[in-house]
Amino acid sequence: MRNRILAIAAIAGAMSAPIAAQAQGAVTTGVVRGGPAIVEDIDGIAVDQRPAFREYIVRERVPNYVISDRVIVGGVLPETGVIYYDVPQTFGATPYRYTVVNGETVLVEPRTRRVVQIID
Repeated sequence: MRNRILAIAAIAGAMSAPIAAQAQGAVTTGVVRGGPAIVEDIDGIAVDQRPAFREYIVRERVPNYVISDRVIVGGVLPETGVIYYDVPQTFGATPYRYTVVNGETVLVEPRTRRVVQIID
């Protein structure tokens, strides 16, 4: 009987671990070039600020860069040929930069050029 209770407790603990992990922060998983990628939730442009941010991009006439690869979160942009811009403070403090690639406005980690958010 005691072994049965311990087994049930172990199963319940194992089942609740993923739920507890999700409560602590959002994690997005996906596939990048054939392998899995886990991208942590970032301090990007908030959903309610995205329309204003898109208007800002149009107003500033940010050029659209065209690359041969598909633009996805977790993908890395080319080392040359793309210019990255600072995000204005009015859209929140963020360590990321933005650019427009293949018609998509993206936030990029400046050191690695990895796409962390696509502003839709």
